[in-house]
Amino acid sequence: MTESPSASSKTFNRRTFLQIVAVAGAAGACWQLGLFNGASRLAVARRSQPIMGTYVNLTVYGKNRDACEHAIDTTLARMLALEGKLSRHMATSPVYQLNQSGTLTAPGKELLEVLQLSRTLSEKSDGAFDVTMLPLLALHSEQQYPDPARLQQTKNGVDYQKLMVSETEIRFDAPNMAITLDGIGKGYIVDQGVAALKEQGFQQVYVDAGGDLMVTGSKPDGSPWRIGIMNPRKENTAKPVAFDVTERAVATSGDYFQAFTPDLKNHHIIDPHTGFSSPELASCTVTAPSVMLADGLATAVMVLGRDKGLELLESMDGCEGYLIDKELNSSHTTGFFS
Repeated sequence: MTESPSASSKTFNRRTFLQIVAVAGAAGACWQLGLFNGASRLAVARRSQPIMGTYVNLTVYGKNRDACEHAIDTTLARMLALEGKLSRHMATSPVYQLNQSGTLTAPGKELLEVLQLSRTLSEKSDGAFDVTMLPLLALHSEQQYPDPARLQQTKNGVDYQKLMVSETEIRFDAPNMAITLDGIGKGYIVDQGVAALKEQGFQQVYVDAGGDLMVTGSKPDGSPWRIGIMNPRKENTAKPVAFDVTERAVATSGDYFQAFTPDLKNHHIIDPHTGFSSPELASCTVTAPSVMLADGLATAVMVLGRDKGLELLESMDGCEGYLIDKELNSSHTTGFFS
């Protein structure tokens, strides 16, 4: 999902980069001062920071350089702190500790919030979205065509209902379980980064996560942002479908982000019930009130397929979707373009 039709489809673990551009303070002064036409004398501060296996690139505009630098410091501090709580790779994170020991006492509110929405999405999607699918992901990363016996054994440890969560403890209720928040945790971190900027008076914010984004406010001329949906097949030269978006999060999941087989039939989005990727969809773009929700729904719909996926999206307030199947046929919810 990009604003430019020529964006590259290459990604690193579903994301190439995360760019946050914060423009204007609480009164929206930057638009009136001509931020983008060179007429203004606004200060600008920029910073790049690796977070959750990708890069966060922040550009903040304002009347005062120190205020812009402070906004970046505060935003990055919050996002880095969240990475330390949600990453499955950092040995000090609660998620890593849970995966190693099978139990975690006194989980923080951030992890509980992410797991609460994860559980809701699992229930609404009949298990299509499942944070306990990490063992399956690891298996497919090792073997293009997993041994059937090992596949079945691995599937036995994938079940969101066996992830027991309370305010005082998180534990696995079956052996060989592990969780990954890659399909929802990054969205949560993006949402919190946007919140940090807003708290400091930056109300016009654009977030691009190489497939996921959040926009608040409008473009310099007051019009909504125009977003193009990338074609899931590089060899197809058809003009991208575009739509307007404002005050919304947008997330795209696709079979081309991280494929395990050259034909794209098996990729990083795996159906927990079958142990393989769903054969129907090539990509799914979802709009929602938050990046975390849009991210999780895009993953769930990729697993569910067109009919069940559209049904799920239609049932969710404030959520819409645009689906492209393997033959490049498209379908969408009733309100996607409205």
